[in-house]
Amino acid sequence: MGKPVEDLKKKKLFLFDIDGTLAVGDTLYPGSAELLRHIDRIGGKAYFITNNSTRSSQDYVTRFRKAFHLETSGDQFVTSGLMTIRFLKENYRDSKIFVMGTSSFVDELRRSGLHVTEQAESGIECVTAAYDSELTYDKLTRICQVLLTSDAPFYATNPDLRCPVDFGFIPDCGAICQMITQTTGKTPVYLGKPSARIVELCLEQSGFTKEETLVVGDRLYTDIACGINGGVDTCVVFTGEAAPEDMINTPYPADYAFRNIKELLVHCTEAP
Repeated sequence: MGKPVEDLKKKKLFLFDIDGTLAVGDTLYPGSAELLRHIDRIGGKAYFITNNSTRSSQDYVTRFRKAFHLETSGDQFVTSGLMTIRFLKENYRDSKIFVMGTSSFVDELRRSGLHVTEQAESGIECVTAAYDSELTYDKLTRICQVLLTSDAPFYATNPDLRCPVDFGFIPDCGAICQMITQTTGKTPVYLGKPSARIVELCLEQSGFTKEETLVVGDRLYTDIACGINGGVDTCVVFTGEAAPEDMINTPYPADYAFRNIKELLVHCTEAP
């Protein structure tokens, strides 16, 4: 850390994590709506970069409207599911892909034109895992069977270990993949945050510069690492996974740190 807070008033492109940063469940944190309105007023742009692959971009548009009473567009949501689809279409468009994830995620891959299977069968050229709120032991058995009986490379949507909920946390994709790794010895390549490609995509779509950009999140090893990898400034808020003591000796130091979004809002809008 150490960058002057006055520089926050120069930011125009904000890349927000959602769960644990702007909201938890269907509850928007104080200051979140006000900060989004501020970004609109200054002619800026907000993108929502989430490692939650259970929802499509349009699902998030509906969630923001119904739960938060905020109007958004599908292009504002850059999910780990979207990044995974882009990667698979670029590299495995004509291949048989084994997928372990929610039915919604699997359907989204199929709608994208990918050849997807959930069965341990021959001819699989790629294995992909996602956060799966419908996880069963049978699903774990099948993905282990494929990984142990083929040379198919192993990918996953995101390395997050814990997913914030109203009572605390539940296991996320990274925790699920750790079970699989401990069983098979295979470690996945993660396609969502902290990939620099997410920042690059938002810059390309928005037209803003790196100097005008700020990544805001509650996890150091995904959100803040994503901003660092993308070469832009970062801000951590302590309303989710990260705590102030985590900032000591972290390999992912944030440029700014605040207790919550409301504190960030103050420094983005206060008069000079």
